[in-house]
Amino acid sequence: MNAMAPPRPTELHSCQVRLAAKPAAVGQARCHVQAAIGAWAVPVDEHVAVLLTSELVTNAITHQPGRTITVVIVCSPGQLRVDVHDTSRALPVLAPAPVDAETGRGLMLVDTLSDEWGTYRTPAGKAVYFTLAPQPGLA
Repeated sequence: MNAMAPPRPTELHSCQVRLAAKPAAVGQARCHVQAAIGAWAVPVDEHVAVLLTSELVTNAITHQPGRTITVVIVCSPGQLRVDVHDTSRALPVLAPAPVDAETGRGLMLVDTLSDEWGTYRTPAGKAVYFTLAPQPGLA
């Protein structure tokens, strides 16, 4: 069998953007992630990356008191990673949402669709992140 491994980025790329903690930040963050994937030719599912970014940014602007959030996008040879920083000290908890709930499924999506996700405390609050591994056939 002659299978080709997916192309992997050969260098580290990163960008960081500070956004106002308002609903418009969700679309802005999606655009930054989409642009990074395209510019760096990251072989990940762009739709999944954008969806998961939307979920983390929505949570950040909904559950924190600060005026800004920071989105950090990093591409290394083994993964795409997106971190969303906010000023809340409360760490999110993955919990099942009732069937009739209109909200509460964001972290379930992140848990299901990402290769890894987690949280960590920062001097200003916390960050929540997800990673996606390169996929064969995507460039």
